[in-house]
Amino acid sequence: MSDTFAGDAAIVTGASRGIGSGIATKLAEQGASVVVNYRSSEKQAESVVDEIADRGGEAVAVQADVSDEDDVAAMVEATVDRFGSLDVMVNNAGMTTLGPAEEITVADWRRVIDVDLTGVFISSRAAGRQMLSQDDGGAIVNVASMMGEMGFHMRAPYCAAKAGVINLTRTLAVEWAEDGISVNALAPGFIKTAITDQTQDSAKYTDTDIRRRTPMARYGTVEEMADCVSFLARADNYVTGEVLRADGGWTSDAWRYSENRA
Repeated sequence: MSDTFAGDAAIVTGASRGIGSGIATKLAEQGASVVVNYRSSEKQAESVVDEIADRGGEAVAVQADVSDEDDVAAMVEATVDRFGSLDVMVNNAGMTTLGPAEEITVADWRRVIDVDLTGVFISSRAAGRQMLSQDDGGAIVNVASMMGEMGFHMRAPYCAAKAGVINLTRTLAVEWAEDGISVNALAPGFIKTAITDQTQDSAKYTDTDIRRRTPMARYGTVEEMADCVSFLARADNYVTGEVLRADGGWTSDAWRYSENRA
């Protein structure tokens, strides 16, 4: 274990699986005491807590719906009660719905926006208030997506929400910079997780399609995303209001498709 975050307390939302669990584990490995947030999968969240404990770290699972102000406030309060502060907030919880724009219902639209955008605002605001009261800075990292910077077939609500997360990140960074609170975003590309497999199958994208359209010709990994968050959350850097694209070159590629990519 390293001591990058020694003495710090971190919340990772949506941390019971996928990228969130990887981020929680990485921060704990680097010395943070971690709140593993979940909405419904308590068993999975406790499994992440157990894994962290087995590696010598400290963590606790806390249930909260990030789109509910009272839930989020209670989660922050529980974090401070347990660990004495809140120093790192990672807003990773998210969801999506797939379908042609003309068929997406307003209820489905609102459900995605409530979690993926409003939830990030609610959680960032709660974390920011706590960090401001502590008067010693902090770090907020919002997990956006490369899809927040481009149109993407079958994902209108998700793309819109993630675009909002990116500009919300910039705005909060400007507002809180003088208070020592950094706010940055991570914009992953296609990362190999169970959720990716499910949405990919629904949208009829194949592994071959994705590799051909990615300049690095592979998926990213959960561990790589966790490393990116670890960098953005560090207290000793001069980075705020930035979007770190970890997409294998996808958004930089004007050609987007090559028969030569395996």
